[in-house]
Amino acid sequence: MLNEGAYKDAYDGAVRLSCPFEKAILSRCAGCDQSLKFNIAEREATACAAPVARENCLTLHGLLHQNAVFTLKLMHPGEPLPHAKELKIQCGGLLGTQQLFESEAAVVENIHGLIGEVQQRFGSMRDVPYLDVVKAISAYEARRRR
Repeated sequence: MLNEGAYKDAYDGAVRLSCPFEKAILSRCAGCDQSLKFNIAEREATACAAPVARENCLTLHGLLHQNAVFTLKLMHPGEPLPHAKELKIQCGGLLGTQQLFESEAAVVENIHGLIGEVQQRFGSMRDVPYLDVVKAISAYEARRRR
């Protein structure tokens, strides 16, 4: 059994740039060409390879959180979310953003590429029609435990 403190220390030592969409990548609803996967003991983790890509992801992640506050009935928007709600924001938000480009794929193949498309089409991540994205967040269902 792994001591949580030892795991956290090993994780902090291995991860130079944490990935804002780590839960989405590890749950396999999204992938990214900038993601670096590795294992610590029996756990899987991921990090970001590029500082600029991480900043773009942090911006999108923050905007998804900000726009999903009402839908997910978040009482304290700045506080960390339970795993299921965070997964709903990450996976549902990425899938909803991908649907803006008329893609019905069940997985986002490349988060970094999707953000590039968003910036090219809308100019800024703030100009994305988040109403449509929030609908996808609300509708997202994580897979059930076996």
